[in-house]
Amino acid sequence: MSPGFKILVGMRVRLRKMHPCGNDEWVVSRTGADIGMTCARCGRHVLLDREEFERRVKLVVETPDPSKAAPSTGE
Repeated sequence: MSPGFKILVGMRVRLRKMHPCGNDEWVVSRTGADIGMTCARCGRHVLLDREEFERRVKLVVETPDPSKAAPSTGE
């Protein structure tokens, strides 16, 4: 993937290396300086810095529909 692509909460991504549980798909649960991800198979939660995340992503499997996202609370 190209560096600097848009990362959204709810996005499903496939990483270059397999997780020990045998899965390679993750769901983004947090964005910012660090990217929080949850394994789509076992539920393990990990944090990667943005640069490492962009380097490890092989494919964006699914992008959430922004029109269905909850409105921002402004916090």
